[in-house]
Amino acid sequence: LIKITPNKEKARSMLKMVETTLEMVKQIDESKFSSNVAKEYYEIIRELISVILLLDGYKTVGEGAHKKQIEYVEANYNEFTKAEISLINDLRITRNKIAYDGFFVKESYVDRRIFDISRVIEKLKGVINKKNV
Repeated sequence: LIKITPNKEKARSMLKMVETTLEMVKQIDESKFSSNVAKEYYEIIRELISVILLLDGYKTVGEGAHKKQIEYVEANYNEFTKAEISLINDLRITRNKIAYDGFFVKESYVDRRIFDISRVIEKLKGVINKKNV
């Protein structure tokens, strides 16, 4: 965790990219590209967490950076349940398997989790909105 100067303009730009990615992922054929959908949902969540860290004046770099981001949210934002933190971490692990091991997830992977994924995304956006971006 590295201390930085909070940057609302950069945060707004990152949020715009999140919205673009959300729009794109909803257009992907989940039955054909379920691994890509899972990966994109993780990237959306990770980017929202990056915005929170940015607004709080932090960033993570290097090996284990994504895991540190999740730990930061768990330690500093008690509105997230253990189950939600666990879901984010599971998505991180799955994304790594997809990206580095050529792992394919079944369509049901996203189907079973989409409600909770959407809820986590909305909660993260809620935390960001409270910071008056």
